[in-house]
Amino acid sequence: MIILRYALKTAFNSIWREKWINFLTILSVSIGLSILCSFIIVSRNTDSVVQRWAKSFGMVVYLDKKTDTGREDSLRKYFQRDADIVEVKYISRDQALDEVKHTLGANSLILEGIDENPLPASLELTLKSDLLDPGLAGKKAAQIKQMQGVEEVQYGEKWLSSLYAISKAMKMGTLFFGCAVFAAITFITFSTIKIFFYRRKDEIETLKLLGATKIFIRLPFLMEGIFIGLIGGIISVALISAASSFASLKIVEFMPSMKSNLISLPLSAYIEIPLAGAFLSVAGSFIAVGKIRY
Repeated sequence: MIILRYALKTAFNSIWREKWINFLTILSVSIGLSILCSFIIVSRNTDSVVQRWAKSFGMVVYLDKKTDTGREDSLRKYFQRDADIVEVKYISRDQALDEVKHTLGANSLILEGIDENPLPASLELTLKSDLLDPGLAGKKAAQIKQMQGVEEVQYGEKWLSSLYAISKAMKMGTLFFGCAVFAAITFITFSTIKIFFYRRKDEIETLKLLGATKIFIRLPFLMEGIFIGLIGGIISVALISAASSFASLKIVEFMPSMKSNLISLPLSAYIEIPLAGAFLSVAGSFIAVGKIRY
């Protein structure tokens, strides 16, 4: 208990005495954590968009105009039994023409001179989200296209590939940047504690002569690392919370439909981020005091 009280008092005194160095260290920790959290939030929102679109992701199978009703029914039943397909919707030639007229609105008069319906019947297939991978979707489309009575298969190949690439890049970027931030915070705290250690070299020599143990000498530096990380984490949470709220308001202002779909910081993050900062800082402090021989 005495050792802990001494460590806390010494750590607080050191933080105040070296307030400018500590301020810069805390600022560096908070900025690093804030940038990392921003990447995580953007990545999670990107994944949310991908998953939401994946629920309605599907293919449009255009049938050959020469395909008879029996073959159309056979294809529809086949797709309904397919484990990869969630829903099958049949669009007849007449329904397709009606949809085109509805889309054209007042311009639908241009179709009145057409004697024969030029549109094919089609089957709209809603696929499982597992098929969001471009490779799997392409393989599935190729299999369907080989079936008798199928003229063409469309599923937005370029859109799907771009969406998948963006999602994967965000995840890899977050992982890479996270490792970089963790290493940077640990190194920053390591350097700061090392400086403090040498500045208190005379005091430490006196403690050694008085018989102080290594834990007695090291503990104040470890406590200081914890305080630096905690304060940096708390500042980071405040910055991210404010920035997230501002960004959400602006996004909703331009895209009201996104209001219920935006992902912000979970409540647990308000505890996890300061703890993460404290852990990384104390890790740097531990390395610093462990490498110095005295």
